[in-house]
Amino acid sequence: MDLTFSDLFPVGRDEKEKRLRQHAKVIWMTGLSGSGKTTIALGLEKELFDRGFLVQLLDGDLVRSGINANLQFSVEDRTENIRRIAEISKLFIHCGIVTINCFISPTNKIRAMARKIIGTADFIEVYMNSSLAVCETRDTKGLYARARRGEIKEFTGIDSPFETPEHPDLVLKTDEITIEETIQKALDYILPKIQISQSFHE
Repeated sequence: MDLTFSDLFPVGRDEKEKRLRQHAKVIWMTGLSGSGKTTIALGLEKELFDRGFLVQLLDGDLVRSGINANLQFSVEDRTENIRRIAEISKLFIHCGIVTINCFISPTNKIRAMARKIIGTADFIEVYMNSSLAVCETRDTKGLYARARRGEIKEFTGIDSPFETPEHPDLVLKTDEITIEETIQKALDYILPKIQISQSFHE
């Protein structure tokens, strides 16, 4: 028998959202390495926190150094990486927490899997749209250069493809506008979706 959250926990998501005065959502930032995912996520987290929202940020580098440290970069391991993150995000959703996820998640199939696990109603796909050329100029770690020299295999954008999202909820052209403008655009889109109405609170 498949168990649901309501079967396991006496306090439901609605009650937690009322306590926190927010609607839980997963803000899934996808894009090439260097497209600005982490930079914008950090700024967005600070802005939301300052407005009274409880937010958790999940970043690819940190997750791969911890819970997913046993995974490499094959198609199978990339898929498992995203599956685990989606399942963790689903737990945060049940807790009423807004989660900002920063993961390359390079294919439409892998992003669709994450959306299905989390639930379409709770999944906000944000495409950090920046050209490969600009992303390479932002590469302080020299990863793109190493990939072009063949020192790093299966690097997204070089010898592993990145598929442009088919139907993202929000597109941020991070190679055309400033960090501050990008954060504001994200805020303008996300705030109405996580703000709780007075009637819901009552």
